Amino acid sequence: MIELICKAMLLAVFTFLAIVKGAGVIALLKQWMSTGGLPNPDLLSQLASIAFVGLLIFMTLTRLKVRSSLSGWEPRFSALMGTFLTFLVPLLPQTDVADATQLISTLLITLGFSVAVWVLLWLGRSLSITAQARKLVTHGPYEYVRHPLYLAEEIAIVGIIVGHMSLEAVLLGAVHWAFQLRRMVNEERVLRATFPEYTDYAARTPMLLLGRSFASVKQLLKDKQQPV
Repeated sequence: MIELICKAMLLAVFTFLAIVKGAGVIALLKQWMSTGGLPNPDLLSQLASIAFVGLLIFMTLTRLKVRSSLSGWEPRFSALMGTFLTFLVPLLPQTDVADATQLISTLLITLGFSVAVWVLLWLGRSLSITAQARKLVTHGPYEYVRHPLYLAEEIAIVGIIVGHMSLEAVLLGAVHWAFQLRRMVNEERVLRATFPEYTDYAARTPMLLLGRSFASVKQLLKDKQQPV
């Protein structure tokens, strides 16, 4: 019952976000059609973000049954803060930023959400918001870092903060990152307890930063192309 309630709440929030972002996309498309010329760069970031939210809705609806999870209020609270705290950034007073800064912001948001979509396609039905274990995924982007989805999200969040350049936005981003780090620790606790092979996986795969040299990454990609 608790799982169903949590799923319903998540779907409600994600659906609301999809509606808001969809309205933004429609507004930008109307602006582009009425003025002509090149489209607003924000259109790319909006499309990437709505694709990400749309996938979140689909994966939440179809995700696998929970095998195990951490109990207590702290893992849930950290997960919720890590997921939703940065939603407050657009509510902060808008500051004037240079066009070049705004372009950097848009590119980071577009890159972050685009990579997040790619990661979600690999994670699939194993998606969890709180510290839960469903199915261990170690392929695709998970071969290079243990938390590629959070890494991609942080790229987008840095872009959002750059677009709202202020001390309040930076502080909010720092608090959010602290919760995200705690969230990763909690998730790894339940994954280690559920999947014995996770210890070996964690030993050879860095948490967030690429630990392989360029040459080893190139060799890994080359090995994947070799016929079996």
